[in-house]
Amino acid sequence: MTASLSLATPTPAPQADPRKVVVTIEGLNKHYGAFHVLRDINLNVREGERIVLCGPSGSGKSTLIRCINRLEIAEQGNIRVNDTDLALTTRQAAEVRSEIGMVFQHFNLFPHMSVLDNCTLAPMSVRGLSRKEAEDRARFYLNKVGIESQAGKYPNQLSGGQQQRVAIARALCMKPKIMLFDEPTSALDPEMVAEVLDVLVKLADTGMTMLCVTHEMGFARQVAERVLFLDGGQIIEDAAPETFFNNPQSARAKGFLAQILH
Repeated sequence: MTASLSLATPTPAPQADPRKVVVTIEGLNKHYGAFHVLRDINLNVREGERIVLCGPSGSGKSTLIRCINRLEIAEQGNIRVNDTDLALTTRQAAEVRSEIGMVFQHFNLFPHMSVLDNCTLAPMSVRGLSRKEAEDRARFYLNKVGIESQAGKYPNQLSGGQQQRVAIARALCMKPKIMLFDEPTSALDPEMVAEVLDVLVKLADTGMTMLCVTHEMGFARQVAERVLFLDGGQIIEDAAPETFFNNPQSARAKGFLAQILH
């Protein structure tokens, strides 16, 4: 008996992401005393990826992104940014770190300096820009985040949302290749959250590589390419937003989403 030929079109194999891997984390472990905050973390981040990290408090999200910027030092494992090992104490490693921008929960602006001076300090001292070059760059990014008119004011004269936008502009003034956000809206009053999220959405549209710790699930749905769900110091799920929100695989993620999306 002659076998019949199938005319069905074969399902194409998924295509590998061609973008360059810019951050590689292998076997990362971090303790705070007896508390094992990160457990065997392995992660690749590609150029231009937008990754949201979520999970319950104490799950290791903020510690993970702080390790990427070497604000925290892990006891085991390694982190490479553009193939440079951040464990090295060399000028090369320091230069790589200068390519990573960080925006914190509590702004961390210098209160005795104007908005403009907050934004020009690092480009002048680290990048060697002249004052005019630094001020031109600062005004450009302050305009991008919609706050150039506040350049002459001091942080205590601004709302929380305005201060966070200044913090984002300040980080962008270093022209980083990677931006890290550690719960950038959690210290804001609810009415100020939207203005900061709007800035982050616009930044994502530029193709910036971004890792953002946040509980703003609407932002994750709109902006993220990948959602990492952490619990107990481990990455429990790593999925596209539509998969994570519509079909989470772990009971822990299902319980987290049921609480946060109710």
